[in-house]
Amino acid sequence: MTSRPRVQLLLVSTLYGAATLAAALDAGQLPAAERRYLVVANTAVIPETTPGPDRAPGFERLLARFDGVLSWNDAISPFHPAGWSPRPDDAPLWERYLRLLWGLGTDDVTIVLESIQVNPALALAQVFPDAPLDVYADGLMSYGPTRSKLDPLIGTRVRRLLHLDLVPGLRPLLLTEFGVEAETVPGEAFAKVLAELSESCPGLPESPEGAALVLGQYLSALDILSPEEEERLHVRMLRGAVRRGHRDVLFKPHPSAPARWSRILEEEAARQGARLTVLDVPVLAEVVYQRLRPALVVACFSTALLTARTFHGLPVARAGTDLLLERLTPYQNSNRVPVTLVDALLPDLEDDTALLGPSAPAPADLSGLLAAVGYAMQPQIYPALRPAAERYLSTQLNPRTWRYFKRRRLTALALPGAIPSQLAFLPRNPAVRRVARRARAMKRRLTRPKKATPA
Repeated sequence: MTSRPRVQLLLVSTLYGAATLAAALDAGQLPAAERRYLVVANTAVIPETTPGPDRAPGFERLLARFDGVLSWNDAISPFHPAGWSPRPDDAPLWERYLRLLWGLGTDDVTIVLESIQVNPALALAQVFPDAPLDVYADGLMSYGPTRSKLDPLIGTRVRRLLHLDLVPGLRPLLLTEFGVEAETVPGEAFAKVLAELSESCPGLPESPEGAALVLGQYLSALDILSPEEEERLHVRMLRGAVRRGHRDVLFKPHPSAPARWSRILEEEAARQGARLTVLDVPVLAEVVYQRLRPALVVACFSTALLTARTFHGLPVARAGTDLLLERLTPYQNSNRVPVTLVDALLPDLEDDTALLGPSAPAPADLSGLLAAVGYAMQPQIYPALRPAAERYLSTQLNPRTWRYFKRRRLTALALPGAIPSQLAFLPRNPAVRRVARRARAMKRRLTRPKKATPA
């Protein structure tokens, strides 16, 4: 029997993701296919006014590896990519429509996608229910647990997780509940792709020797910080860089961030006697590393901090992770693992005793920390992690590591650390339990509404 031609759909929503896919393709990690199409999804809040990844400088350098570019936004218009998925009964109609629109015919389809737990990746997987799936990760979230329980009809179709080795030696948790094996995209292949992007990104200014680079993330758009708090965080980064001896500071704002943040930093730089250069060219931070070679990279918990250290050998420092560890709600927030890893691995900009070299030893039992945080985030999805979480919490909790956990969360899961160790005998004490039951019963009686007295 003659097999049908194979067509591969590769979903991208960021230039970083497209570069990761190009590197995986160069390294021979993607399945063979007669045709390969990049499916571009612009997931900006207002995609009509925000350029998508296919409009970013350097994107055209990646196109030679693929047979064409397809627009997910155009295909599902007027729906928004982040909020739309097909109703189960409509999925066959959508598959027939997309096969006709994209000229796929009856070819066998395979899909490579990112962020499988959410749309648009989840929607694309639902539209083609028979397509094998490969997932690629373009950031630190791959080290964390799957953010929500995934339909087995989707999860069991995933064959591999492709990821950059941002934390050497650390195994990602994402999709391990389905036995999905993680496969590392070679750093050399990724560096080669970044070099191509760098060659086609004009407009970057010259950087003075010894300049520090501050990366903005627009955390207020995620409702993690208020705009005013994020402004103050940028000012902290600038002051910290100046205190470290950097008189020239480069600021790369998030593409969607308000322009006033740059003006506030310019005023602060003037007060500090420093020179600020705003990099408003829409290029990857990794391209800036290659072109300008900053002497220090500062951010909150951006993945770019780890690429700077791991792939470019640049000194890095974090700022504000302590605040975010307190603010992230609920505990299951998918940003928790990226914040935790950056806080645990990288030096604090405002700690004058911390060395900001390009490398530093990993903290003790980093994999145990990841298992404990991952289990506390998603205990129902990863019940097998409980013994590892209990071991870590029983032996590694101290003033430094307590910041990664919430006592209320540990209590809800009956994990070590739920109550102070000197009071650990109380939950097992029958007399204490009787007193607690009586106290709760008394409270209910006292707070019960009284019946109205007849007139």
